[in-house]
Amino acid sequence: MSTEPAAAEDPGAAAAEEAESPGTEEAAPDAEAASDTGESKVEGENAENAENAENTEEAKGEGESAELSETEAEIAAQRELRERIEQRKASKQGPIDAGTKLSGTAADLLAAVRAVESGEKPVASAFREPEPARRPAPSRAPEPVRPQQPAADRAPARETVEAVRAVLAEGGAPPALAEPTAAALGDGADGQLRADPWQLLRVTGVRPEQADGFARALLGAECGPDDERRGRAITVWLLEQAAVAGHTALDAAALSAALGQRAVPDPEAAVQGALAEGDALVFQDALEGTEVPVQRTDDEAARNEESGEDGADAEPERPVRVLIGLERYALAEESLADGLARVINSLPKETDDTAEPEGPDWKGAAARASGSAAELIRAVAGHGLVLHSGGEEARAEPAALVAAAAALGLRVCAAAHSADGRRRLARAAGVEGTAVTVAGLLAGDEGPGRDAEGALALDLLVVLDAPQLDVETAAMLVESLPDGARLVLSGDPGVLWSAGPGRVFADLLSARCCPQVVSRTPDPGPVGELTSGIGIGELNQVEAPGKEVVLVPVRDPAEAIHRTVQLVADSVPRAIGVPAEHTQVITPGHGGAAGTRALNAALKERLNPGPGRFGGFDPDDRVAHVPAPGRTTLGRVVRADAEGLHLECDGAPVVVPQERVEREVRHGWALTAHQATGQRWPAVVVVLPGDAAPALSRPWVYTAFSRAERHLSVVQGVEQALPRAVAERLWKDRTTRLQTLLRPQVPATTA
Repeated sequence: MSTEPAAAEDPGAAAAEEAESPGTEEAAPDAEAASDTGESKVEGENAENAENAENTEEAKGEGESAELSETEAEIAAQRELRERIEQRKASKQGPIDAGTKLSGTAADLLAAVRAVESGEKPVASAFREPEPARRPAPSRAPEPVRPQQPAADRAPARETVEAVRAVLAEGGAPPALAEPTAAALGDGADGQLRADPWQLLRVTGVRPEQADGFARALLGAECGPDDERRGRAITVWLLEQAAVAGHTALDAAALSAALGQRAVPDPEAAVQGALAEGDALVFQDALEGTEVPVQRTDDEAARNEESGEDGADAEPERPVRVLIGLERYALAEESLADGLARVINSLPKETDDTAEPEGPDWKGAAARASGSAAELIRAVAGHGLVLHSGGEEARAEPAALVAAAAALGLRVCAAAHSADGRRRLARAAGVEGTAVTVAGLLAGDEGPGRDAEGALALDLLVVLDAPQLDVETAAMLVESLPDGARLVLSGDPGVLWSAGPGRVFADLLSARCCPQVVSRTPDPGPVGELTSGIGIGELNQVEAPGKEVVLVPVRDPAEAIHRTVQLVADSVPRAIGVPAEHTQVITPGHGGAAGTRALNAALKERLNPGPGRFGGFDPDDRVAHVPAPGRTTLGRVVRADAEGLHLECDGAPVVVPQERVEREVRHGWALTAHQATGQRWPAVVVVLPGDAAPALSRPWVYTAFSRAERHLSVVQGVEQALPRAVAERLWKDRTTRLQTLLRPQVPATTA
């Protein structure tokens, strides 16, 4: 790695973890608020995750004969409970006591939670139930879980907005919240706010202290921290903030602690109220690989002695964890687990390896391949689900699988996270029409289309950039597969996890429920050598005779911005031969002295100066369009008119309405690492100012550095914090349930 003085003209750049972790700046207020709770599970790990605003429909398993899992039964019971509560609310006035008049599974669960939290019973005994028997995969795919249209895109009626604006004015809230509040709460939003001012927390960006001030202005003396409406609303808000940070559920004790930090005097009652109202669900998951002896009181021991039972032969109890989560993500994870079990179990198993194959000649295809590609083809031949892991160069192996499957006459499709990934995959596979983006495939804009039953018309689906799959997207993909289709999930396990909740690829690797093929193909060149070392926790000096890797030390953010502009506009084009339009800047977050906002302003002034007459944009501005959470497409501004801002993204025209420009469009000379995931550029400048040290982690550094194909510059102001982060800081853990849900459904597989 070359090191240049600050005044040198040769390129350089730096690395640091996104200050907003896997997330976008829009959610930064929410993420910051979550971190204030003092609860690590609700910390704002990633502000880009905060744009999750879609709701999902219920996932229903088709066929009455399909046996429901225990979790599904719990969900169904609580859904019925919620409907009864709504009917009761409509028939009479007055508050409803949380947890009263419950029956069935919901009542049992609620009583168990109370018993555990009060200390009357240990967690294991309170939730002890017979261990679920393994069940076969459903005969047909359940109805896909499809996210509803984001609330922000459902235009509320003008009368509703005006009525909400009047209520907000009474409570001293900004009038700009009127439209998003009306969209979030729907018809009758003004009445809902008057009845429960803390419903304002359902609007993205509103924090508890702001909702408290609004409630005090509306309710006056009736408002207090012990109001049960406040406790329920903050419980849901904390669960939503947990989703922003990537969790699909929270440990019950962690949630209670976070509620205490938010000045909720009775966290137990708040959680129980949210459960009773159907705003949240409770789960109990057995902890794998641990058994503890049954703990008996002195009275129980005395009774055992009198009865002649010493308990020596008693079956040890398996400890469980009690989790609280939102229905949206609970349904998605449950649906994903069912769908994966169907994929794994629906493929006919070969019982005689010597028999003449009746289907495609997989053995011949494997014989014509070599190395890890041949191993991957052999694994796919006999299994419905296969995991493949490797770096950028290893993407050639799933591409070889796609080409081999197409040559065998199979209907095959390969999906990448970004349009750039799709183009690289298409070049590597060499098969016309097989490469798509995940978003395009699910939307029906790309790919083979669907059959009469709504399933994708294909025999093999290969998904690259698998670590970017959140639970909802993964559930939709798996549910869209027809019976008998094969699925390959391929990706680099070292990159950042998905912007949305979950860690699907990492959970599947840990579950070991299917064959795993680990590529032996290393990434080439000095950049590949550097990132390979980072992947195992070592930041090594590498030989870079052609200045493939350059380090530029800086003293402060102002110098970092100056050097970055110099690199992109002058040094890299002259010394490396890569023009500015093919050089990408990556920095930890959107805010800060050297975040994307500051860097984009400086780069625009140098590369495309203009007055910003189209809402801050000018023709030929480089932009990043974020139409949905976790989806970033790069392009340029064409023009603006009454329709909105006209962009060209990945060669296709895009029109962004004027009211959505501020929310969806940013300048794109500088991106966060999460926005850059799944894409590569000939040259990359990674900017790491000194104040970025707390944001550093190995996955962030690995992701940012590995975006470079030919040249990497590191504008470095964190000194020794960079190697320490690479060596010591791994992923911020996420609480998920996928491994637990898979355990009783599919046999363990070692590969």
